[in-house]
Amino acid sequence: MSATMSSILLVLLASFVGSFGAVLLKSGSMRASGTPLSMILNPRVIAGCVTYVLSSVFFILAVRQGELSFLYPMIALGYVWTMLWSKLVFGEPFTKNKFVGIGLILVGVALLNLGRK
Repeated sequence: MSATMSSILLVLLASFVGSFGAVLLKSGSMRASGTPLSMILNPRVIAGCVTYVLSSVFFILAVRQGELSFLYPMIALGYVWTMLWSKLVFGEPFTKNKFVGIGLILVGVALLNLGRK
C-alpha cells in the first residue's frame, strides 16, 4: 500500500474515531450534574477525551507521510459521521441545511482529491 493511500486511510479512521468522541462528550455531559468537576470526572466525558486523543494519534501518523494541505480538510468528514451518530444516539433531526452542508463537505473533499498531482 502506498504512503498516500495509508495516510488517507488513517485520516478517514481518525475522522471516524473522532466522531465517537463528540458523542461520548455530549452523552457524558448530559448525565453529569451541573458542576464542572462532575463533568470532568464523568466516565463518558473521559472516554470522549481519550477517543479524541486516539483520533489525533491516527491523524499524526497520517500527516507524517502525506500532504497536510490535502489530508487536513479530510478531517471534516468527521462531521458526516457525527451527524449520523447524533441521529442514531440522540434522535437529532436530519434537516435540509444539514444535508446541504454535508454535501458541500463531500464535494470539497472530492475536489481536493481531483486537484492533486
